[in-house]
Amino acid sequence: MPDGLAQWGHELFLGRERERRRGPAPENRAGKDIARRGFEPCLLALLRLSVGSNPGPGLTTGWFPRTLARTGHLVRAAELAYTISDERERGEELLALVRTAAGEGDPYGAQALAESIPLRQLRDEALVALVPAWARAGERDLAAALAERIRYPHNRARAWAVLAQAVADGGDTHEALRLAARADDEARAFVSDGTGDVLVLLMEVAVAGGDRMRAAALADRVEDFTRSHDRTAWSRSRPLTAVLAHEALNGDLDRIDALLRPPSGPPVDAGDTLCGWALEAAAGHDGDPEGDFDEGAPRPLPPAPFLGAGELADVLDAVAETAAQDVALALADRAEALLESGAGRDHDTLLRAVTLLLARRGQAGRALALADRIDADLRAGRQAEIVRELARSGDPDAAETLARTITDHRARARALIEVVRELARRGAPDRAETLARVIDDRWAQDEALVAVVQERARRGEPDRAETLAHAIAHRAVRARALAALAELSEPPRARRLAAQVVVLDGWEVALPALARIVPRSTAVVVDQMMIRNGL
Repeated sequence: MPDGLAQWGHELFLGRERERRRGPAPENRAGKDIARRGFEPCLLALLRLSVGSNPGPGLTTGWFPRTLARTGHLVRAAELAYTISDERERGEELLALVRTAAGEGDPYGAQALAESIPLRQLRDEALVALVPAWARAGERDLAAALAERIRYPHNRARAWAVLAQAVADGGDTHEALRLAARADDEARAFVSDGTGDVLVLLMEVAVAGGDRMRAAALADRVEDFTRSHDRTAWSRSRPLTAVLAHEALNGDLDRIDALLRPPSGPPVDAGDTLCGWALEAAAGHDGDPEGDFDEGAPRPLPPAPFLGAGELADVLDAVAETAAQDVALALADRAEALLESGAGRDHDTLLRAVTLLLARRGQAGRALALADRIDADLRAGRQAEIVRELARSGDPDAAETLARTITDHRARARALIEVVRELARRGAPDRAETLARVIDDRWAQDEALVAVVQERARRGEPDRAETLAHAIAHRAVRARALAALAELSEPPRARRLAAQVVVLDGWEVALPALARIVPRSTAVVVDQMMIRNGL
């Protein structure tokens, strides 16, 4: 593990490494006086120069074509995808664009693109994504006709299920239940790896339609499917955990308790477990179940419950913010009991989930006690996560107090960033800025100030926000702060700030803001990149 990763956390660690390499922002006024009036042609000329000197990411895959699709430039995104020579890779990129356009409310463009996908399996998946998009657009008959066209049986049930869900979301629960029955027929006719997910969708439709008996029956079928399906020690069941989370949110823990109860039966010999061979080798035992065990031999293990530590952790994560307090604490009790009895390979996953759940519910003492169980090198990072959850739970004072007690300077900086962000989000920018100045790592201080810049802009203090953004020392962080401010500013100021971002750190950081304030900017970037790449 790279030094500092556990203390900073994955996201901050990678961002810090990348942005520190970009170096400090210029101390003079370089860039501040450019495009002072926010004149659009000047900004577009600057953008062309920036793209010409820094082509940025790949044209055909990744975030750039998705950005084009999200900002109304689906045709340009498709043109880039069609330049991919490999048929499979091209089809997968077109499928991603169809999903993006459908999600952004452009079913017409998405439909045309879906029909152009040559590989039938990928085209089938694209049509499934289009079914709910047409329903949300008010074209329910067209959505149903599209579902009828689905070729592969493992996709049919899902198509009808997502249609039922979209119709239920639109308020027509009677029709949604009828469509759900069609989806159920398809699911019974062909069982596949995705059947469990379909049953969960149908359960949600039944709940929306007020049919509790049907919802309960579908939940039982999800459990039966999970029990009969090919589960291995290395997999977790998403459908089952979705059912358990749904029931827990309604205060029903009966199924969780039943699944946590060890099955009746004889103890399991250590040789039958995943690591039994290692235990037997260490003890000099040959694995023969007959005969007496000596003191050095591994003892039979009690049967494991059906619900594993990883699956229970998924349930805890799903309900951490929305479950009633008594339910959340009851789940924490069950998680701790499972940890005490032996949670297997997902022990650390469950330990983290229950620790953060307790912190989110204001149980700092219990959370810190659990954090003390982990390796000392990881403990400070876990304490920073506890601070984050305490702040989000509505107790920034306790979170700040705890953050200041963390001895590792990296984890302490991470924890203080989280408190600053939460204070800013809660409308206390003055206190947030004061606390940010306490952080002794300059990059971390800059990172915390980004949240203060955003909050001051949201509160109608653009001048103070801009002054603060220009006080940020690191080039890349200042550019992000100015880009965030541009997205919250009136067009003339936004164009001026976007120009500063381009000068500071290139066109990529500015593009999300530019797509809103200067719609032509996206086409300018694409044209310039295609010219540079000879396309």
